[in-house]
Amino acid sequence: MNGNNQPVWVTGAGGLIGNYLVQTAPRYASNRRVIGLTHTQLDVTDFSAVREQFRTRKPQLIVHCAALSRSPACQENPSLARKLNVEATAGLAGLAADIPFIFFSSDLVFDGRQGNYDESAQPNPLTVYAETKIAAEQFVLANPQHTVVRLSLNGGASPTGDRGFNEEMRRAWQAGKTLRLFVDEYRCPMPAIVTARAIWELVAHCKPGLYHLAGSQRLSRWQMGQLIAARWPQLNPRLQPASRKEYAGPPRPPDTSLNCARIQKLLSFPLPRLDEWLMANPNEPF
Repeated sequence: MNGNNQPVWVTGAGGLIGNYLVQTAPRYASNRRVIGLTHTQLDVTDFSAVREQFRTRKPQLIVHCAALSRSPACQENPSLARKLNVEATAGLAGLAADIPFIFFSSDLVFDGRQGNYDESAQPNPLTVYAETKIAAEQFVLANPQHTVVRLSLNGGASPTGDRGFNEEMRRAWQAGKTLRLFVDEYRCPMPAIVTARAIWELVAHCKPGLYHLAGSQRLSRWQMGQLIAARWPQLNPRLQPASRKEYAGPPRPPDTSLNCARIQKLLSFPLPRLDEWLMANPNEPF
C-alpha cells in the first residue's frame, strides 16, 4: 500500500496513542489522509454503525487503538471488556478483511515470570484485560494481512490528561498524595510520540505480523517514578518504595519486559531508553 492520500482510520483518537498517531501523521505519514475517530465519532461497539461508516468512507487502513485499557476496569466489568476489546476488534478486523489492519495488544499478555519476552514466547494471561487482548490477537492474526503490536507502558500528554502513566503520577502528586511504587515490578516504558513514529514506519514497510514495541530500558515502577519526579520538582513529588509482596489485589506480572529486536530491524531509529529520551527532550510534555 503506497499511500496516495488514501483514507486511514485511527480509532480511539481521544486516547494517548491514538491522539499521537493523528498528531504525528503530517510528519511521518504525509502521503496518507489520516482520520482520527474518537468514541463520539465512532462507537466501535455499535457494529451496524461501524459497518455503515466503513462502507461509506472506505478506509484503506485501520489502526485500532480504541480499547478498555485499564486493567482494574476490566476486572470489574469483564463483559464490557470483552465487548470492547474482543468483539469490537473482531468486527472491525472482519470488515477490514481485504485491507491492512493494526491492533494494539499489551506486554501484560505474559505472566511476567521470565521477562525479555520476544514474539515466540507463550502468553499466559493473569487478568481479564490480558485475556481479552489474547482473544483479540487471535482474531486479528487469522488474517495474514493484519498486524498485532504488543506495547508496554506508554507516557506523554493525552487529551484527557489521565491516560499516560506519567500523567497518573503527576495527578497523584498534584492531589498531595504519596505514591508507593513497586521496586520489584518491571516493564519497558515508552514515550507515546515514539510509539506513533514507529507505527507509521511499520505501516510504510507493509510487513504484517506480530511485533513487540517498547522502550529499550527495563525499569521498575519505583525507577519510573524517580524519573518523572525529577522532571516535576515544582509538584513536590512524594514517593516511597514498596514491594509486590505487600500487594493483595488482582494478580500482577512481575516482569513483562519485551524484546523488540524484530521491529527494531525495520525502524530508522533506535528505540529509546526512557532516561535518555527524557534528558534529550526537556520540553516534551511528559
